[in-house]
Amino acid sequence: MEKVIKIEGGHHLNGTVRISGSKNATVALIPACVLGNEPVTIYGVPNISDVQSLIVLLNELGVCVEKRDEETLYIDPTHMENIPMVSKAVSKLRASYYFMGALLGKFGHAEIKMPGGCYLGPRPIDLHLKGFEALGADIQYENGCYILDAKELKGTNIFLDISSVGATINIMMAAVYAKGRTVIENAAREPEIIDIATLLNKMGARIHGMGTSTLVIDGVDYLKGCIHEIIPDRIEAATYVIMAAAMANDMRIENIIPQHLEAIVMKLQEVGINMEVGSDFIHVFKSDKPLKRTEILTKPYPGFATDVQQPFTVLLTQCEGQSVVTETIYTERFKHCAELNKMGANIDVHTPSAFINGKTKLHGSKVTATDLRCGAGLVIAALMADGVTEIHDIYHIDRGYDNLDGKLAHLGAKMWREEVED
Repeated sequence: MEKVIKIEGGHHLNGTVRISGSKNATVALIPACVLGNEPVTIYGVPNISDVQSLIVLLNELGVCVEKRDEETLYIDPTHMENIPMVSKAVSKLRASYYFMGALLGKFGHAEIKMPGGCYLGPRPIDLHLKGFEALGADIQYENGCYILDAKELKGTNIFLDISSVGATINIMMAAVYAKGRTVIENAAREPEIIDIATLLNKMGARIHGMGTSTLVIDGVDYLKGCIHEIIPDRIEAATYVIMAAAMANDMRIENIIPQHLEAIVMKLQEVGINMEVGSDFIHVFKSDKPLKRTEILTKPYPGFATDVQQPFTVLLTQCEGQSVVTETIYTERFKHCAELNKMGANIDVHTPSAFINGKTKLHGSKVTATDLRCGAGLVIAALMADGVTEIHDIYHIDRGYDNLDGKLAHLGAKMWREEVED
């Protein structure tokens, strides 16, 4: 038997939804905690399956983890052991690669199986490895595992050929204990990187230039514990804003940082969505005016986020004329389009672009969440569609959306889970 999500479409959303802590920050913050030599308490932790997988990995390393309440983790790495990370939990979670930088930085050695996660086309970690090598690590690949060794990590200048979020964070974590100064040029500037650097600085690291393309890390000898609150999830926020744009009469999205959503908000206003942007909220109101076509080009932050293009594509099916989405980050991130076409959309994919021909009426169907953000897009499509939509492989959705069922039910959606034959 397989558990699926079923959604009865056509019910308008109303009310207020509170955005949880950032999934993309959390999955790096938790590995970063093991760099310390004292306990760390993190507030605002989302209740998602990726966090559960990370807790399993921490326990395997001998790290004490306590869930103090629904959103608080207490992480004590005092008695951790640097053992090979080869369990099934590593394979489930792409973010497990952050333990490479954390363990290499703290112990000078890391052994980890090739990480898993959503398949979005080629996602090599060569930039991570080149950064580790530049810091002085020797890297071997044996029996599906990366083995990283360094007698001593030394600060150096590192230029990233691509502005990679994962590589920037991983190299930064390895460099906090390196001797001397490390400079990362063409570093990614995403808010999640600032959040992780802020945590590390609270622990005693010396990281400068957060939010710019040049990160400077002066190595230290000791990291202590601290208390830290995670930033709100800008991708979850964007998902709910798009849901509101698609199906709300009057809906308010709270606990957000609006400047993190500027590119998305501008595109929503361009297609004709009626909204108010406040200091920590976005309020969306129903408009009877037809939505206009647009063109989207995904870019690293502060550009239009690749994680948002899949949910946004669903909204574009309701815009008049042909909209174009061009993907520059993960060029194969269009598997959602075939699923949307099952529901009545008219989308042509010519990689790296998708051409969305609107306006089309959507109807309920059996569809599959091929990855996390595809799943979010299918939820939005199901809310809009006539009839009932059955979404399979929902474990992808549970990896990144905290209490999706409860939040949508509170807003007036008709959504439930059922077991069906595989």
